[in-house]
Amino acid sequence: MSGKLKEVRERIKSVVSTQQITKAMKMVSAAKLRKAQTAITEMRPYADRLDKMLKNILANLDSDANTSFGIHREIKSVAVVVITSSRGLCGAFNTNIIKTAIARIEGDYKAQLEAGKVEVICIGKKGFDILKKRYKKEAVNTEFLHLYADLSFENIAAVSQYLMDSFQNGKFDRVDVCYSQFKNAAMQFPIAAQYLPVEKPEIAHESEMSKQKVDYIFEPGKLELLEELVPSILQTTFQKFVLDTHASEHGARMTAMDKASENAEELIKDLKINYNKARQEAITKELSEIVGGAAALG
Repeated sequence: MSGKLKEVRERIKSVVSTQQITKAMKMVSAAKLRKAQTAITEMRPYADRLDKMLKNILANLDSDANTSFGIHREIKSVAVVVITSSRGLCGAFNTNIIKTAIARIEGDYKAQLEAGKVEVICIGKKGFDILKKRYKKEAVNTEFLHLYADLSFENIAAVSQYLMDSFQNGKFDRVDVCYSQFKNAAMQFPIAAQYLPVEKPEIAHESEMSKQKVDYIFEPGKLELLEELVPSILQTTFQKFVLDTHASEHGARMTAMDKASENAEELIKDLKINYNKARQEAITKELSEIVGGAAALG
């Protein structure tokens, strides 16, 4: 019986130690989340407005004007950017993004995948660890794997510049980004978004077109301005994808650690009940032995 009591005590001690770690990780994630959440909530209205403006510009371009980032070509080669975290212990956060990416690659781009014309660009180690086993090693690009080490605009812009250059020179006919859209600490949504070519807004009727048409004044020239404006907007849009995922990671980890701490508390309660029952059984057995011995002597 003493062996059983010792075993339960060791388990209680182990769970308490684990609970201290999960509580500490929750506090660290909460602190990081505040900073990451502020970054994405302040940037999102600006990025969304720029994205809307870009689509309006492309929708209202005359037939004689266009931008190289809005040209639709036959989809022969594809790039899929998968943005996950580099660390675990954040519930199903990474799994959901990876599942979304696999569904897009093997569903929409099955023909291109079979032809070896799909390049998977991983940002974050967790996505790379899974996708490198599923796809050929040469199909997985690790150039930007450790982007989270420095989330400055210049660092993120290097990724978007690579995608834009590759699209312009014909290396990719389509670029998609799989990321996690942040809503709050408890809710994150895996998204597969088309990055290039830029989609024009769909307008069903001419009456709607006249309502949505925006009369932009281009100076010095339409084409010259577009070639400068569009890349800047696309870089900002890609930065939003990364910051959204970064905030989602910390929100998911904080929620997961909070739940783990609650589960540890429940387990500690159950173990203490089992420990007290075992002690009670041991005491009762000892008393019975004492009473039995006294009766035998009498």
